Amino acid sequence: MIRLVDGTRLCPHAVIDSFSRRILAWKVNEKFEAWTSANLLVAAGRGLDAGERIPTLLADAGVENRNRFVDALIEAGRLRRVLARVDICFSSSLIEAWWRSVKHLWLFLHPLDSAAKVRRLVEFYVAEHNSRLPHSSFGGQTPEEMYFGTGGGVEERLAAGRRAACLARVAANRAVSCSVCA
Repeated sequence: MIRLVDGTRLCPHAVIDSFSRRILAWKVNEKFEAWTSANLLVAAGRGLDAGERIPTLLADAGVENRNRFVDALIEAGRLRRVLARVDICFSSSLIEAWWRSVKHLWLFLHPLDSAAKVRRLVEFYVAEHNSRLPHSSFGGQTPEEMYFGTGGGVEERLAAGRRAACLARVAANRAVSCSVCA
């Protein structure tokens, strides 16, 4: 939940790719609606190749993930569901960690006075997260570079940049002298 300054609560939803950590779809609603998760899962799957295997939804056992709308996607063979702490022993912490970052590193720095403002802020953060924020687990690649496989050479470019910055720092420090040393 996201609370506005007037006390109104908003219901955020998102789908994250576990491999690349790319946000595939998201929505912020004024009220909880069970069909939102199913719609987001359909939207997230639009970019998948139809010849690929059935995508797996790793989710907790919350009502947003276990309802007739999501169940219909599973029954239609469009999705396979694995419930964290039920079917497997670990949790679906990636999306929770991502929302925690959105809230504490971005949303809570702004006065949250309307749902429209929260949506604009989340939209900006999703774009930055997907395309600009490097991820240490991926050697500096962004989630989009990992998802689309376009991040080749990022680690080497970053290492070269670090070496160049170190040399420039040393040169700048050696070039500076105080009046006593001169």
